Amino acid sequence: MSVVDQLATQFGLTTPKLRIGLSQDELFHAAIANDRGRVRIDGPNDEQKAFPTALGVDGPLVYYTDPECTGRPTGDTFAVARSEVEDTVWWKPGFAKFDPAAFDALLPRVVAHLNEREATLYVTDVFCGWDPEFSEPYRFVGEYATHAYFCNIMFPKNVRDDSDRAEAGWTIINAPSFVADPERDGTKSNRAVIMDIANRVALVIGPADYCGINKKTMFTVMNYVLPAKGQLTMHCSANVGADGDSAILFGLSGTGKTTLSADPNRLLIGDDEHVWSDAGVSNFEDGCYAKLIDLNKKAEPVIAAAMSMKGTLIENVPPVHDRPIEETDPQDFDLTDGSITENTRFAYPLTCNPGVAEGAKGPHPETIVLLTADAFGVLPPVSILDRDEVMYHFVMGFTSKLAGTEVGVTEPQAAFSACFGDPFMSQKPSVYAELLAKRMDDHETRCILLNTGWTGGPYGKGERMSLAVTRTLLDAALNGDLDGIDTTTQAQLGLRIPVAVDGVDDTILDPRNTWDDPEDYDIAAGRLRDLFREQYAAKNYSDLGIAPRM
Repeated sequence: MSVVDQLATQFGLTTPKLRIGLSQDELFHAAIANDRGRVRIDGPNDEQKAFPTALGVDGPLVYYTDPECTGRPTGDTFAVARSEVEDTVWWKPGFAKFDPAAFDALLPRVVAHLNEREATLYVTDVFCGWDPEFSEPYRFVGEYATHAYFCNIMFPKNVRDDSDRAEAGWTIINAPSFVADPERDGTKSNRAVIMDIANRVALVIGPADYCGINKKTMFTVMNYVLPAKGQLTMHCSANVGADGDSAILFGLSGTGKTTLSADPNRLLIGDDEHVWSDAGVSNFEDGCYAKLIDLNKKAEPVIAAAMSMKGTLIENVPPVHDRPIEETDPQDFDLTDGSITENTRFAYPLTCNPGVAEGAKGPHPETIVLLTADAFGVLPPVSILDRDEVMYHFVMGFTSKLAGTEVGVTEPQAAFSACFGDPFMSQKPSVYAELLAKRMDDHETRCILLNTGWTGGPYGKGERMSLAVTRTLLDAALNGDLDGIDTTTQAQLGLRIPVAVDGVDDTILDPRNTWDDPEDYDIAAGRLRDLFREQYAAKNYSDLGIAPRM
């Protein structure tokens, strides 16, 4: 059955003009010619949204989202609460229940809207996942060529035979022109991202045209489907050494996940979304989706160089003031300009990185790294974790926000994100924690907690941990140099700290030694411990079988 017939049979899409499997060059030109919508708060709904730079088709496509959707619309993200999944989905703010009857009325309404408009729909067939056994067919169907272009960057193709796509694949229908009516459609606003896990379809409607929705929706789906098959999905980076020693690095924004995984002595598996399957670690994606705001081109030369490469996508970086985008060299964009959003983005193929593991995969990891950036200056630069500690710190997913990074944040604040990816984890945290523990047991994997935050005091008094020290500690863990070494235990937090590590000043290994007044450290450590305990109680982790470790 052809793609045309499949879409007609499955959804009733009969009159739209389907542009199926276009090349990136064709999508590039189609986006510039046809993608229209709102790009300014006070602007009309038919402005141009995609542009070439001075490099034309040999450079990046530049795209602007609806100004009210420059990131994931968490308040408008739902899953259909069908009986098959209702008891296993992790319902929470940002992943709320959507009434099945309302969805079953809404989807045909969107299809009728697209049929009536005789809309042009761009269709691309990709996979989510490089592991042929666990990759899921993903079909994007949407009104914007830019979104199809983005999906072709971010997801692999031809991973395996896709003859099961019609009955076992996932479809996203992305229809920005359909403006939701909350009273009629059961949504909260004029837009919505709704996943019907039981029926393998997702619906994106209204002004929700941020490119990342097309990526994170599928990651959320994978985080439900694969753990149900006993495979661990992870929001992490991963790389592999010359001896085949894989490592995975969990961490929230600002902890160094991308920087530390980009190691010249190791091959990159991926920087964001992976599965630890029965065969090892593999990337879900074929691209990277990096933040551009305040990018230091000297510190991030790979991203800087890729900005001038063919087949890439710059999102929401404002035009320079003295010339049109079409006459602008990509390197001339002001990456400090957050006037549209602080969440400026850049999508580029994985192959833009200089050293990538073949097939974006590696063997079972020997080392797990939990990254945190503790702005309180309390956590040790490295701690060695046992199995129960790994489960505890994994579900806690701690890091901290800095003073001044958000309005109203005047001192460091604790930030917790379960499994280091709370918004995207669609099953309960204990599911991932138990799978992680089982994998660690099966493969005798070591784990460290690596603090890339502050030492000698909190943010504003102490100083940021040296990247050189962090890399030395990370290398020691990867090389097995921390296995079985002498340790001491931090009193309030119960963390095991190495007594000595080659190449690192022994003094900084115990953070209490780095503070001017050790009693001030004790007070700060007690406060952080209490924050952990409050989070643990608030999330009822004890009911999920996670043992308290603080």
